[in-house]
Amino acid sequence: MKKINLGTAQKIHFIGIGGISMSGLAEVLLRDGYTVTGSDDVKSRITDHLQQVGIRIAIPNCEKNITADIDLVVYTAAVKPDNPEFATAASLGIKMMERAALLGVILQKYDHAICIAGTHGKTTSTSLMAEVAMDAGLDPTISIGGYLGRDGTNYRVGDSSYFVLESCEYNNSYHHWYPHAAIILNIDNDHEDFFGGLSGVIASFKRFAQNIHPGGLLVIQHGTPGFQEVIDGLACEVVTFGLTQDALYWAANINFDQLGHPTFNVMHGHDFIVQVGLPLPGQYNMLNALAVFATAHKLGIAPQVIAASLSNAKGVQRRFEYKGEYNGARVIDDYAHHPTEIISCLQAARKSASGKLYCLFQPHTYTRTKNLFNEFCEAFTDADVIVLLPIYAAREAFDPNISSLHLAEGIKRFGGNVLHINNFDEACKFLQANLSPGDMLITMGAGDVYFVGEAVVST
Repeated sequence: MKKINLGTAQKIHFIGIGGISMSGLAEVLLRDGYTVTGSDDVKSRITDHLQQVGIRIAIPNCEKNITADIDLVVYTAAVKPDNPEFATAASLGIKMMERAALLGVILQKYDHAICIAGTHGKTTSTSLMAEVAMDAGLDPTISIGGYLGRDGTNYRVGDSSYFVLESCEYNNSYHHWYPHAAIILNIDNDHEDFFGGLSGVIASFKRFAQNIHPGGLLVIQHGTPGFQEVIDGLACEVVTFGLTQDALYWAANINFDQLGHPTFNVMHGHDFIVQVGLPLPGQYNMLNALAVFATAHKLGIAPQVIAASLSNAKGVQRRFEYKGEYNGARVIDDYAHHPTEIISCLQAARKSASGKLYCLFQPHTYTRTKNLFNEFCEAFTDADVIVLLPIYAAREAFDPNISSLHLAEGIKRFGGNVLHINNFDEACKFLQANLSPGDMLITMGAGDVYFVGEAVVST
């Protein structure tokens, strides 16, 4: 008997099955006894894996992939009505469901769904929570928007009532979910194209928090913007974390090693619980670890188990990920694409760079670059050399009113040593000509900028 109830549907087709979140859901349904197919525009290691476990994959996306025997078509918010498979399914009258709604149905069958949300740090914190849950023997199902450093996968199908899930605020996707426990790491202004400003972001997180089961748990950073508005009137327990005694769980006796890795005491009120040595750099990762510690502790996991897991955490790929060296310079890659994330990442890097700190940045989307332009201009102060690539458009159409050239001029006005480079090959040649022993290069952005760092190292 199936655990997940999709009514009479038996054959499920995923449009864009190679996506990080879609692939995990597809395998969850396959494991539950459903017949699963899917399509994507490109072949990848994800689609190769799905084929190996028994899912038929069609490349590329086209109307012939939709057949009358399909009972349900699953799609993401990025798929529009003019997509050939979407249009064909609609014309055939096949039931359709957006990814977030499907995940909401799946989560109904997990009594201990743990959703990790926040403007920044979701992927890293979900990876930490996943590692703690696995080390504690909870055998969780996991869905994460990146690849775990532990085993290189973006999802795991467990055999228990625990589901650890990265929960993205964009498009209000997480409003479909009703978790037992949730983390709100922080709240910041982002996705203005959807939320229209910080007040819209706060309202979205408040609605998400209201979905937590009565008697469940919300762990939230004390004093984050909208903090009081989000927690007012909740039926669940509210637990705070932070860097001061204003929070219930807080960090004391903080020390950073030469690579920026923090060691700190986890405090509960006035009581010392345990010491953690985190192998991930920066204050921002210490906050992520505190949030995970608080959640795991409230869920009954022993402090020593949590601390040992955090102290041995592998993190997630593309989050301050060491890629190698070139001419004695370390090459790091990071997914940071919002000004707050850039500042935190460069501050962590500054602690461990003995020479010059180079930042190769690929802005992500025209709307984010335009809406947060002033914040971007001020975000690179810890970098000695800033190299800008053209904007990675992602889901957006070309906008002639904003470009990396505009951003370069803005950074210069704040004293930044910045240059604009047109393509990856030119960037690689510039970096190889300038990197010296002791320097550090960070390739940064949510697009495909990491290819440059890999090229620099491999040459």
